[in-house]
Amino acid sequence: MSEARVSGVPFAKMNGLGNQIIVVDMRGRPGRVRPAAAVALNGAQDTAFDQIMAIHDPKTPGTANYIEIVNSDGSMAQACGNGMRCVVQALAREQGQKSFVFETIAGILTADEHENGLISVDMGIPRFGWTEIPLAEEFVDTRKIELQIGPIDAPVLHSPSVASMGNPHAIFWVKDDVWNYALDRFGPMLENHPIFPERANISIAQVTASDAMILRTWERGAGLTRACGTAACAAAVNGSRTRRTGRQVTVTVPGGDLHIDWRDNDHVVMTGPAELEWSGTVDPSTGEWSRALADAAK
Repeated sequence: MSEARVSGVPFAKMNGLGNQIIVVDMRGRPGRVRPAAAVALNGAQDTAFDQIMAIHDPKTPGTANYIEIVNSDGSMAQACGNGMRCVVQALAREQGQKSFVFETIAGILTADEHENGLISVDMGIPRFGWTEIPLAEEFVDTRKIELQIGPIDAPVLHSPSVASMGNPHAIFWVKDDVWNYALDRFGPMLENHPIFPERANISIAQVTASDAMILRTWERGAGLTRACGTAACAAAVNGSRTRRTGRQVTVTVPGGDLHIDWRDNDHVVMTGPAELEWSGTVDPSTGEWSRALADAAK
């Protein structure tokens, strides 16, 4: 961090169940957060993150803002449920309103902050077609595709369910503890497997009841994460479509619990918390940053 105060745009360091999020206010400003700036921010200990949520002026009438999502490696993400909850909390504090309509690369979504402080985000309709996820080859039934790690006759992980929640996901189902698997080793290989032309988020799920599961995720472009909202959604809907769970599921991730409701209209609604850690300013072209004076004085 530079010793001088950085003349830049406001940002907030936040988290959604431990998923590290930076919310950057780009409203009324040209340009965007550059990939090199994202990599620089992630390289500093205090500002290491999973996703940047850049709030831009709306592109489509009827929406509050356009949200651009950047991974810690500088690549673009289509969706981030935990990050959207952080955006909602930040804007709710600023504006005093509780309901929002946003636009992302993945489309239009709505979100609400509740009186108890939890935030619900309508993550849209999941996609299961192999070209929609997308996959590199045709699978008629994406509840179980041919993909495995380990020996052919004794694979460590195999036959994942796949879906798109605006971004591609593969869910490997296991019966034992999800922590028994070296996701830090398998994750990078599976994320970049040729079957996923746009890479994929890789999760390991253990169903513990008809309305509960435990989930760990290797996040595309970010790595191991304490929470991934779209992965929780993808795991919940795939749990239902494989008849492992019902349509309402509490997904326990390393950072805590997310409540997923796959509603009758096929929309997936995710509910969970968000937390502000501290704030400052950042140069969106370089990643040079400084804390807000009030935070720095603590």
